[in-house]
Amino acid sequence: MRDAAAGFGYLINGQRWVARHGRWFGIGLIPGLITLVVYAGALVGLGYGADDLAAWATPFADGWSSPWLGLLRTTLTVLVFAFGLFLAVITFTAVTLLVGQPFYESLSEEVDRAEGGEVPESGLPLWRELWISARDSVRILVRVALYAVLLFALGFVPVAGQSVVPLIGFCVTGYFLAEELTAVALQRRGMVLKDRLVLLRGRRLLVLGFGVPLGLAFLVPFVAVFLMPGAVAGATLLARELVGQDDGADDDAADGEDEGSLPSSSPHTFSD
Repeated sequence: MRDAAAGFGYLINGQRWVARHGRWFGIGLIPGLITLVVYAGALVGLGYGADDLAAWATPFADGWSSPWLGLLRTTLTVLVFAFGLFLAVITFTAVTLLVGQPFYESLSEEVDRAEGGEVPESGLPLWRELWISARDSVRILVRVALYAVLLFALGFVPVAGQSVVPLIGFCVTGYFLAEELTAVALQRRGMVLKDRLVLLRGRRLLVLGFGVPLGLAFLVPFVAVFLMPGAVAGATLLARELVGQDDGADDDAADGEDEGSLPSSSPHTFSD
């Protein structure tokens, strides 16, 4: 449980870091606000059009008598909007990170610089970084979707489906949320998705301690906007712990002998 507490500590320290560096907090807000406006507009449009979509999808019910026609289409309208809201919640972080790639990479670099030691750079053009981020986000969302289908099915199991399964669901969400956020710092260290997942699996409790409470907070997108800058800063601190850079930074300051010990030494480990 010590690792879980340490992971939560990185989340808190990330929020403290941006609170002490107000300029970077403001910069980190920009992508989240852009994404929030786009998502809010999409959800408003869905809210207005969900009933028409329900009517279009159920032409067979046009001749049904009241109240069955209204009950069917009202239920379908609610389900359509609920599904849209669910998609918004699970994709908000990935889209925000994609929109804010230059902002968050600069923020992550500044955290590395402030904490001391090596400040890795990917050495890749922006379009390449955006492509890698988008590709990896899709891969993560596919994994999350597969877990969601499995957990949905297990949700019908008596007792466990109403207690254990939701807990597992929060853990899965938090784990992959932490992966997406640490990717900002780890991609700069030349780590591909496969290697990042191996790294995170080696410290599961640390990762869950960071990701689970953040995932619970991110259920409210408006809250997510204001937590995102600190989440990126905290994820950078977490990434430094995962690759052993926190220890290495002290050694570097003492004698400069450990600069090459990090897995970030080459930005050319990316591959398609």
